Amino acid sequence: METGAHFNFACRIKRADGELRWVEFFGNRQPHVNGGPMRIIGTVADITASKNREEELRCLAANLSEADRRKTEFLATLAHELRNPLAPIRHGLQLLRMQTENVDTFNQVRDMLDRQVNQMVHLVNDLLDIARITNGKVELRKQHARVGDLVKMAVETSLPLISSLAHRLIVAVPDEVIHVYVDPGRVSQVISNLLNNAAKYTPKGGVIEVNVTRDGHDVVIAVTDNGIGIAPESIDAIFGLFRQVGHDFERSQGGLGIGLSLVRQLVELHGGTASATSAGKGAGSTFTVRLGLAGDVPAPAPLEPSVTEALAARKLKIMVADDNVDAAEILSLLLEVFGHVTAVVHNGHAALNLARDFLPDVALLDIGMPGMNGYEVAKALRQIPPLANMTLVALTGWGGEQDRALSREAGFDRHLIKPVDMQVIDSLLADVIAARQSG
Repeated sequence: METGAHFNFACRIKRADGELRWVEFFGNRQPHVNGGPMRIIGTVADITASKNREEELRCLAANLSEADRRKTEFLATLAHELRNPLAPIRHGLQLLRMQTENVDTFNQVRDMLDRQVNQMVHLVNDLLDIARITNGKVELRKQHARVGDLVKMAVETSLPLISSLAHRLIVAVPDEVIHVYVDPGRVSQVISNLLNNAAKYTPKGGVIEVNVTRDGHDVVIAVTDNGIGIAPESIDAIFGLFRQVGHDFERSQGGLGIGLSLVRQLVELHGGTASATSAGKGAGSTFTVRLGLAGDVPAPAPLEPSVTEALAARKLKIMVADDNVDAAEILSLLLEVFGHVTAVVHNGHAALNLARDFLPDVALLDIGMPGMNGYEVAKALRQIPPLANMTLVALTGWGGEQDRALSREAGFDRHLIKPVDMQVIDSLLADVIAARQSG
């Protein structure tokens, strides 16, 4: 008013009805005319919508910055977690080379290698599961299951880690048989992840308890430890992706911070809930999963006659095609231990040529081979009349829904993800033998 300068400012006002709005003023002072009153000519605009957009953009930028920070932290943790098992694997192999005839050393190193490889497989599987859930591509294979059996499966999976840290495990399952209608593998995975989490965040020699109770129409599975506990301000965040409990890296036994996120998402897919409680740092934690009970439980199907002895006498001709020479040779040796006849090639064209002469019953094909990839080889093999009934198995590191769809389109009968447990392959081959015998 004193200087006559152009002015522009924004402020928040309260309207007569009590609503808060943002407005912006533009204006100029007009000089006195013949002693008349001073006037201001300008505009007043409601800018609430643009202010809201600005706030949304600020929140988005902050969220992106936080996501980028967590991603960087996660990648560093992933590198650390993958190096951890690689070190003992390398040292164990060196020890085997130096003490080839020491049976005790061999057994000790063999068990260690098995534990460390399983740890790496667990890390990779968790990553794949998170990606599938995020993209809505997890398919639950539900069936009636006993809660006690699910707990037993989880304990068997987690016991090596629990034992290695000298923890004491207490399991309390009621005598009453409690049924749930779930995907048994996924719920067992949930309980195992909670056990692993408890083991990692409990100092050596701790106590871990699993308690199963029935609460109305629900079953409650609680995993309690006397470990490092959780600060009150962190309770709501621990189920977030890439979060480690309390970020207490020094006292944890490793992990990517995705196990608890996976727990909650898998439980919610089953219509249940997952929660955590803790009295604070150093006071231990309890993680609780609540699932609905099953309705009417069908009577168990009669057991089919065992064909194990009959299958054992039958050999299969199996072609292994993989450009990873070590992987192909080791798999071939294992198959031969199981009594089968094998032939190995390392590229797509060689696989096609070998199949014409070898006439395998089963072909285990890697997808990413040079020359011709596995999809192309499968399509070509399906065009050869003598191989029309051959079982084609994709053995690959690609496990997305699109990859599986491409496998089906190419003519594969099964799609297995590396690394595959030999028991899975043996079961598949037993099915092949049984089908051929019945046919």
